[in-house]
Amino acid sequence: MSNEKLTGQNKLHGMESIIHLHRNKLYIALFAFLIVFPMIFNNQYLLTVVIKIGSYAILAMGLNILTGYTGLVSLGHAGFVAIGAYTASIVAIKFNINFFIATVIGMIAAGIIGVLLGLPTLRVTGTYLSIITLGFGEIVKMILMNWADVTGGTLGVKNIPKPSLFGFNFNVTNHGLYYLMIVFVLITALFCLSLVKSKTGRAFMAIRADELASTMMGIPVTRYKILAFVISASICALGGALYSTLIGYIDPNTFNFDVSTMILSIVILGGMGTLRGMFIGSIILIAFPEVSRFLMEYRFVLYGAILVLMMRFRPQGILGWKSGLPYRISKNAEAELKKMEEVMYEDTGENT
Repeated sequence: MSNEKLTGQNKLHGMESIIHLHRNKLYIALFAFLIVFPMIFNNQYLLTVVIKIGSYAILAMGLNILTGYTGLVSLGHAGFVAIGAYTASIVAIKFNINFFIATVIGMIAAGIIGVLLGLPTLRVTGTYLSIITLGFGEIVKMILMNWADVTGGTLGVKNIPKPSLFGFNFNVTNHGLYYLMIVFVLITALFCLSLVKSKTGRAFMAIRADELASTMMGIPVTRYKILAFVISASICALGGALYSTLIGYIDPNTFNFDVSTMILSIVILGGMGTLRGMFIGSIILIAFPEVSRFLMEYRFVLYGAILVLMMRFRPQGILGWKSGLPYRISKNAEAELKKMEEVMYEDTGENT
């Protein structure tokens, strides 16, 4: 019986190895296609759309840390996007600082605000948390509109510089901004992947699965919730800074509630708790309006219809089945809780 069990496990591991091998080949082929994409489709408008998709993929990965893995739903992440975009743009223009350094400053600023927002929302969950974050996004917008001496008020910030490095200017014309976006998307994806597989990521998923059980098992829920806010806010600030340098001009209305809705829609559509789903969701929701501009006035009706249908027929998202929230989070959280329980029993045995 044990031999049959071992044989079955070996077959299962073999199948998983084959799947991973084919998946890696697919990733390599996709990466190679992205490298040669500007050479095949040398169209500035098309490249701009792809860059926009990349920036929203970064934003979705940021929100996914908070909502998909930790289970804290935010309706105001446009506020963090705005903080990153405005901070990076203003610092780069007024202090003549390299845009990469200005972007880091914007990420730090958003992370600090993430702590300030996370602290008062620790005891709030569900609908109440969503309402608080919604209010946060609107407060940020009002500050940007009224702090005219710094933010430019309703006129916004103009002539946002393009990133430059060693004398090379990254823009759409020379494809530099396109490749720069790919690099940042890849770095963000690798960071999120390593985070999810780390102890911190397992703690996030344990909190999402059962906050009370996580507390009972000794997981510092408060600390990890704040950390989730900080990481999520910083990643969204990065996406906001990159988006601002793409369009070259920002104002408070650039970061309205529609942006928060779009980011959350991408996370839900792609599959909460998945990484690949963020790319699928971004491609669908960003590219679709560009190829169907005759439906632009109905886009929010379409977004709403898509979300309703997804929540009704596939609430786990496009890539959420067995690789997403319903399966992976619960399994990883269960394993993490079990591991901590074993440690507690060992400590108890040693003390007795």
